[in-house]
Amino acid sequence: MRVGNQIEKPEGKLGVLLPGLGAVSTTVVAGTHLINKGLAHPFGSLTQMQTIRLGKRTEHRQPLIKDFIPLAHMKDLVFGGWDIFTDNAHQAAMKAGVLPQETLEKVRPELEAVKPWKAVFDQRYVKKLSGPNVKQGKNKMELAEAVMRDMEQFQKETGAKRLVMVWCGSTEIYLQKTAVHDTIETFEKGLKENSPEIPSSMIYAYAAVKMGIPYANGAPNLSGDIPAMLELSQKTKTPVAGKDFKTGQTLMKTIIAPGLKARMLGLQGWFSANILGNRDGEVLDDPDSFKTKEVSKMSVLDNILEPNLYPNLYGNYYHKVRIHYYPPRGDAKEGWDNIDIFGWLGLPMQMKVDFLCRDSILAAPIVLDLILFLDLAKRAGMKGIQEWLSFYWKSPMCLPELQPEHDLFIQHMKLKNTLRILMNEELIDHSGLDYYEK
Repeated sequence: MRVGNQIEKPEGKLGVLLPGLGAVSTTVVAGTHLINKGLAHPFGSLTQMQTIRLGKRTEHRQPLIKDFIPLAHMKDLVFGGWDIFTDNAHQAAMKAGVLPQETLEKVRPELEAVKPWKAVFDQRYVKKLSGPNVKQGKNKMELAEAVMRDMEQFQKETGAKRLVMVWCGSTEIYLQKTAVHDTIETFEKGLKENSPEIPSSMIYAYAAVKMGIPYANGAPNLSGDIPAMLELSQKTKTPVAGKDFKTGQTLMKTIIAPGLKARMLGLQGWFSANILGNRDGEVLDDPDSFKTKEVSKMSVLDNILEPNLYPNLYGNYYHKVRIHYYPPRGDAKEGWDNIDIFGWLGLPMQMKVDFLCRDSILAAPIVLDLILFLDLAKRAGMKGIQEWLSFYWKSPMCLPELQPEHDLFIQHMKLKNTLRILMNEELIDHSGLDYYEK
């Protein structure tokens, strides 16, 4: 890992590859162009709006993150992507209904220029969707090679110096790791033999990592989180991150649950319901796809609350998650939580949260930050799992022998301390004792 002035400079254009040109992707593309034109602000983005404290509080050094580390500039981003539908980014954004028509009109030429390439897609893995814009090949290795050719052609046409891929496609059916995922050899053999254990998202992940392109997985799919892909990422010196953008209800859990634990307040039950009407809601209406999402969402509380360490407080709580497809709501999701807690002497209390959020509005700045941070990681010589980016994920990747960190505030400190390490700055523990030692 390079530090400080050894990090390669972010010169030239940065190509952004987006599998899935739907609500999230088009919101990112539109937002980037609006911000670059001075028509909007990058609210929600750490890379663009947050400061980082350096040194002692008495030094008053708090630069913006983007002024502290050598990030690519938003104006250097160029976009390309794949989708099973032929709509360009403007048409797709209009159908998604996240941004108002009058807002999209301001960047219409830029959006219309993003036309989707034929996608790798198999309806066995996303049962509720089908579309005409799909690649053909005699096996999955041919499909992976076709994706690689798309990326090479995109880089040639745009003149991009570097590339980053962020999966913004749908949630696939629930799959577990099997022998085909164990090594590069077994995985590549599986590609050639059309293994059913290799879904579409894994083909994209393989194509990116094989070419040394940083890869992030915005869905709960296994995707890059298999031993073969992690082995390949070490071999090609490629950063990888995931899984599942931390947006609505799970964001609230990673904020509230650490507070309960910090105050040693017990938990009897946590019931979570969601209604949403976008394409994600339609896909999750299938039980097999919902299972993938459910596993991602359910793991959060146990990891934060540690019932094995605090059995009296968290050893017997009931946790239920439900997602309901409700077309009239569109991209405006509602996440409702009923939380039964107890405090002093075991007396019961309740918390109720009704979060009327916009998943794509919450996800867009995450995608932007991941693009810029993964590009930074590549230029800094980092490879494999980027656990310091856990802040952005519902189900953060980590080494098999480790437990993932879900506490949002610990994740935030981990991210900022990693940036300090990269720039040879002192780590901050926030104890503050040194100010009072005479």
